[in-house]
Amino acid sequence: MKKIMVSETDACIPVPPDPNNFNQSCELPHGLTVDHIQMALQEYVDFLGFINSQLNTRNMPRLESFLMPANFSSMVGEFMNSIIPKHCKSLVKNQYHNGHPDLIPANKFPNDSVQYSDVGLEVKGSRHLSGWQGHNAEAVWLMVFCFDSNTSNDAKKDIGPKKFKFKAVYAAQLELDDWNFSGRSETSRRTITASVTKSGVQKMKSNWVYEDLS
Repeated sequence: MKKIMVSETDACIPVPPDPNNFNQSCELPHGLTVDHIQMALQEYVDFLGFINSQLNTRNMPRLESFLMPANFSSMVGEFMNSIIPKHCKSLVKNQYHNGHPDLIPANKFPNDSVQYSDVGLEVKGSRHLSGWQGHNAEAVWLMVFCFDSNTSNDAKKDIGPKKFKFKAVYAAQLELDDWNFSGRSETSRRTITASVTKSGVQKMKSNWVYEDLS
């Protein structure tokens, strides 16, 4: 199949989520529904398309083309933390700085703020369909928004423009044994992280919320 070339201007408009690719049978916690996720995905696509189109009028690179890859992934997750409660009134963003999890049931904790709880929903954005990481192993619901996009490393790799696209949303309630810690060498300064194991990935993929892997 011949690869379709995308111009920088065309790449400013993300691929919208396909309504036919949502799993209405998936299980979600705390009153969250597939419709809420669909609206959140569409709002992110609208947001990114607007910002990148405006940048393009000034001959500036798209967000995903100059932000560090980890920062862009974090932005996807933080956007979802802010926008999901707009549609799902039974969830709120955890107001505790670096509190866990990201989303908690509305009115359950004073001032909607808790340093740590196993009740709620942790949210991550990732370019990868597995190998997801966190700073700690947590028994909590995890939802990962997987996407494909350009990165700030693409120019030196001679990778051309491409449209942002959500490829999948996976969610499941993980247990402690669905994580393992990633070690590091004595000379490494990398932060020690915990990774979702194969069993955890399987739990999440069997409860897929959205998939468009084409």
